[in-house]
Amino acid sequence: MNKKKIHISTILLNLLCIFLCVVIASPLLWILLNSFKTNQEMFMDSLALPKVWQFGNYIKAWSMGLYRYFGNSILVSSISLVGILVLASFLAYGLTRFRAKGSNIIFIIVLGGMALSEQIALVPLYNILQALHLYDTYAAVILPYIAFRIPFTVFLMRAYFISIPVELEEAAVMDGYNSLQIFTKIIVPISKPIFASCAIVNLNFVWNEFLFANVFLSNKAIQTIPIGLMTFKGDLKVDYTTTLAGLIIASLPLIILFLLMSKQFVRGLTSGAVKG
Repeated sequence: MNKKKIHISTILLNLLCIFLCVVIASPLLWILLNSFKTNQEMFMDSLALPKVWQFGNYIKAWSMGLYRYFGNSILVSSISLVGILVLASFLAYGLTRFRAKGSNIIFIIVLGGMALSEQIALVPLYNILQALHLYDTYAAVILPYIAFRIPFTVFLMRAYFISIPVELEEAAVMDGYNSLQIFTKIIVPISKPIFASCAIVNLNFVWNEFLFANVFLSNKAIQTIPIGLMTFKGDLKVDYTTTLAGLIIASLPLIILFLLMSKQFVRGLTSGAVKG
């Protein structure tokens, strides 16, 4: 009887997973399908296959300036991601290994940053960037991205670092390693899963972030993809299928990265959740 219940539970769970996959994948498949159509075909029947596959939509989207926005997003995302991972990993490791007075208070203050809304900080950040002459530069979005993503990243990394046996570091100390060498040569190599998890989660935020990029970047030469896609919309006409092609191109880096690092991503989150 128990085996039968377990079997039924497994079937129901699998059906639920299949249903969720369909719900999540359907919009992406709809966008992909219509990106190969003309605007007229899309409005006549958005669920039908294209009569002629319009691969030129992707070439048109790229030539309309998407290549420039794509490059800007890669630059901003790369610098932001490196800054987030380096600073957050140092802070998380310090909070778990160096039991200084007030470390718990520091951790609580860091976690408090997760409660700060982007909308609330928008006006103060604008004034600060103007005062520092950073407005309308790459730094105008890179610095806020790093600041806003450190609390959540520290939260994930701290839980993972706690699960690492202290005996590994004690043995390294016996071999003459200092704290920086222990971190770079021992902790970082065995913490690849959590670094991969944090990289994917933060890249998803930075790559798709719209509010800061829209307010702090007015020069088209340095605007990122979320803002760049808005230029596909004219005053009187919108080229929908070209815009959909642009959305697919903009989504490719995240999709490829997740496919390459999916195992590390799951291991990093589950290890931190179970052992932390």
